[in-house]
Amino acid sequence: MNHVGPGVRGRLTTVRAATAADADLLAAWHGDPDVARFWGGRTYTRDELLERLSRADVDAFLVEEDGRAIGYLQAWRDTPASGGLDMFLVPDARGRGLGPDAARALASHLVNEHGWERLTVDPEFGNQRAVRAWRRAGFREVRECPPDEEHPHPWVLMEFAG
Repeated sequence: MNHVGPGVRGRLTTVRAATAADADLLAAWHGDPDVARFWGGRTYTRDELLERLSRADVDAFLVEEDGRAIGYLQAWRDTPASGGLDMFLVPDARGRGLGPDAARALASHLVNEHGWERLTVDPEFGNQRAVRAWRRAGFREVRECPPDEEHPHPWVLMEFAG
């Protein structure tokens, strides 16, 4: 389901497909408590990440700044015309507009080049930094939602508005 070919370029970042060669890096990143807490508290082994990278319904990407990997972005489909994004950046890449740049680039690509009609994100309500970043990427808040099976804390449904 790779939707970006060799990569999608934003103003500040490039989004490229993650490969098996990235599994150790991704495992290290997921081991960071500041990352894991927003991914269900999960950490992943290299083998688990290799499995996750081969999922048919999820495209995994690395976010790069000047050729250096600085974050992870994934796109998943729930219908042929809709799906969502999830993302994190490494700590030293945060707060510089890189996440919104990468997210906007991939979201625009999926909508404009692949016909996605609806694209959502679901940050925790308490993670206002992420909510603001998604807003800067072109997502608008649809509603606040209570905890559920997938979200242990209140969360915000946001939709890409371009």
